[in-house]
Amino acid sequence: QVQLVESGGRLVQPGASLRLSCVVSGRTASTYAMGWFRQAPGKEREFVAAISWSGAPQRYAESVKGRFTISRDNAKNTVYLQMNSLKPEDTAVYYCAADARRLGISSPEYSYWGQGTQVTVSS
Repeated sequence: QVQLVESGGRLVQPGASLRLSCVVSGRTASTYAMGWFRQAPGKEREFVAAISWSGAPQRYAESVKGRFTISRDNAKNTVYLQMNSLKPEDTAVYYCAADARRLGISSPEYSYWGQGTQVTVSS
């Protein structure tokens, strides 16, 4: 009974910052890697960032390196995605995923998914 619930997505202007949160319940909360993915209309789901159970190492998609930071607070069973310098190209539904055995960049490596939170970057 693992559940993931994302929050924090909203409409913002280019250059703004947002922090997405994902609260995880269940045995995988602080045991395996977690990741963030996103999917824009008409596009396939793409990898954004991943983090190990200990918080290090981390990996990022090239498109978000230097702008996004993934972190986790195992005491709160929460993973975060801090997004800075947002661009219109970042507009997508963002999903958190859990229970990968490694810092995977493909969705089949993750067993559990949240419902997604919409991030819209527009002027």
